[in-house]
Amino acid sequence: MASIGQIIFGSMIFLIVVISGLIIFILAIAFSVSQGTVESRSPSTVGNLAEDVVLDCRFLSNSGNEQFSDVSITWLKDSVSGVVYEYKNKAAQLQGQNTQFKNRAQVFSDAISVGNASLLLRNVKLEDEGVYRCSVNAPKVSGTTNVNLRVAAFSAPTFTQRKDGSLFAQAHKWFPQPEVSWLSQSGQLLNSSTQFINNTAGIVRIASVLEDPVKEDDTYTCLIQNSLVKAISEATVTGNSVTERTYFIFNAASTKVPSLQILLSVILILSAIQQTLYPV
Repeated sequence: MASIGQIIFGSMIFLIVVISGLIIFILAIAFSVSQGTVESRSPSTVGNLAEDVVLDCRFLSNSGNEQFSDVSITWLKDSVSGVVYEYKNKAAQLQGQNTQFKNRAQVFSDAISVGNASLLLRNVKLEDEGVYRCSVNAPKVSGTTNVNLRVAAFSAPTFTQRKDGSLFAQAHKWFPQPEVSWLSQSGQLLNSSTQFINNTAGIVRIASVLEDPVKEDDTYTCLIQNSLVKAISEATVTGNSVTERTYFIFNAASTKVPSLQILLSVILILSAIQQTLYPV
């Protein structure tokens, strides 16, 4: 039977959870009413090494579709001094820009008036990886959102049929080093062999052979995947040619911590305290 102390402690936990939930709810309503919203549709983004990437940031007032004329946008990166990019008074303000981003960062100035504060980052490098913060101040809107950029190297493979009937796939850049597998049209794992050719920067070129003879008009799937990117490539042999298509699936951990997760953490901590004060 629970002691009075345990009953009181349990009641305290319940009240803390309820009050915390109400506070979060009230703050969310108050913020949305007074500040509008600043958010990213892609808070976790994977950039392709040496190519351009867009870090998405959008802002919206509570009145809906509104044209903004006086907007300030600041992009910062965690653990990096200076700004990534700053836009104010209808012009770029780059006096405090970190040299890492010189001539590589810009916003879409023609789209700012409709709520687009996204950042274009050119020629992505491995050192660009990290958490970026987009802060917007405009009439009826003020806020900050985060975008977690992960950097990988990936490319779609090209396919050729060899004289012995096997199917050969080659992809010119991947990082980190991926795994490669082949599937039949029915999803069965097929016999294959893969070589990884490294360059001096640690980027690998993939040369993979589907060793089983292929059948005409059947579709074969080559999967190339690492912790950040999965390339799903479908190849169909028709006559003397191979038709192919590839699409990518990305996996970059989000930096957002849900309110429910915070509440659960509080409950676990309080439960641990209860076990210490009132051992069974």
